[in-house]
This record gives sequence, structure tokens and C-alpha cells, in this order.
Amino acid sequence: MAKALRSLAGQVVAITGGGRGIGQATAAALVARGARVAIGDIDAGLVQQTAAELGSGTIGLALDVTSRESFASFIDEVETRLGPLDGLINNAGIMPVGPFLEEADATARRLVDINLHGVILGSKLGLERFAAHGRGHLVNIASIVGKSASPHLATYVATKHAVVGLTEALRLEFADSSIDFTVVMPVGVNTELYSGIQPLRGMKTPEPEEVAEAIVEALQTGRYEVYVPKRMNAIIRSAALLPRPAMDFIGKALGGDTVTRADHAVRAAYEQRIARTMADAQPSDPKPAAEPEPAREAETV
Repeated sequence: MAKALRSLAGQVVAITGGGRGIGQATAAALVARGARVAIGDIDAGLVQQTAAELGSGTIGLALDVTSRESFASFIDEVETRLGPLDGLINNAGIMPVGPFLEEADATARRLVDINLHGVILGSKLGLERFAAHGRGHLVNIASIVGKSASPHLATYVATKHAVVGLTEALRLEFADSSIDFTVVMPVGVNTELYSGIQPLRGMKTPEPEEVAEAIVEALQTGRYEVYVPKRMNAIIRSAALLPRPAMDFIGKALGGDTVTRADHAVRAAYEQRIARTMADAQPSDPKPAAEPEPAREAETV
């Protein structure tokens, strides 16, 4: 007998990086199930516009996931306006593409600050609320490269491996609680962040709505590991049993090096948007004034 799905009606769920892409699609899917949704994003104007378009009482708030003060204020405002937090989806992230040796140190630091430290910070703040309430669901958006790897994405891959490991450790640490954990690992998704990159061979690039539906299903069932598309689960698990040369062969056969051939002309809009945010970035740790600041969070892959 199939397990009954949990109702999401009336559940209070907060989403980071919710102004566009996967975050926006997930918010829409949750609103359709009757959830009370709050979205946060570094782009205050965009997130407020997105919230207004979603309707149903959705609130959009400015959020810098690298700042404890900003993140704590975000959750405080969510609970003040919507009620006790039932779910937190750590979705915010950035994905610069390029050779490792050409990556600026400031870019690497910002990748870690947003993609990893932002998730760590959100997890701490979310779990504090869940522990106080006696229940909750933490969803961390990683990537299929959190279980594998891809050239020209070395630091990004490192952050996503870390998110997978972080979520697994937290699941074990809170095993005796009523808190659920989910780690989501999609292949490249059809968002601006993934623009200019070819899909894996024989695999259609998922739409943000497909990832959103997988997240909703996890919230309804309590599923821990979520792959999008689902068949990546079997591929990853089977590959892990093979010798390294065989794994590398399969990776190349699937086109795992497609990021190396990214079309930066197609990615121009995303890269320009990142560049525009550099001047306004406020690093969480002091950095030399001569180093340029890379972008803040956007939708994740």
C-alpha cells in the first residue's frame, strides 16, 4: 500500500534564492498545494515582484545568505508574518564556469561563501527553529555533481559535494528527532544559470518545474535523497561500483565534460548579471580592496 502523502496545506515554507529559476518554480508548486510561502533573494525588487505574481499571500524579502544577521532577520520576519517555520529550502547558489587556474581567488571565496556557508548558516538557523517547534523539514539543494564531478566547475563541484556531506551528517545527528532532511541532486536545469551548456547525452534538460515537483514530493513523503531525473540515482549508484577508468569512460560517454565547451556568448546574460552585482557585494569577511567581488546568489543547479 502506498504511503499517504503529507498535506502541505497551511505549512509555512521559506525558500532562499526564490526570485527566479528553481526557487520561483518551487514556490509556485507549494502555493498550489496550499502552503504559506516566503521567498528570499539578494535582489529585493525581483523577489517582491515574484511574490506578488505568485499571490496567495506569498511574501518576498531581501536576503543575503552569507550574513547571519540578514538570514536571521529573514526567518524572524517569516515567522512573524506567516507563523512557525515548517520547512526551509536552501536553494541559493551561483555557478561561474571556467578553467580552475583562471578562477579569481575572490570568486572561489564567494562560491564557498554562498553555495556552502550560506547552506550551513541556513541549516543552523532553520534547525534552531525546528528543534524549538519539535518538527520541521530541511531541504538542501545540491547537484548531481555533488555525487560526481565535471571539469571547469572545480570549486562549484567542491561546494556541492560539501552540501551532500553536510546534509547526510545532519540527518544522522538529528536521527532521533522529528526533523526530516532532504538533499536534492538535479542534473543541469533549464535556468539562466545553466545557459550555454549542453545536456548530458540521451538526457533531456529538466525544467525548473520538474525539480520543484520533486521537492514537493520529498516534503510530502520525507524522502531523503532526490535525483532529477530519477534514473540518475541508478546511474550514480551503479557507477560507484565500477573501477575508476570505467567510471571515467561512462562519464565521457554521457558527455560529462560538456561544461568545458560552454558557450559563453549564450551565458552572457547570466554572466553580466553577476558582474553587475560585484560593486554592491558586501563580503562577510574582509578582503583586500584590490580584489573584485563576484556575484551574490542566484538560482541553483
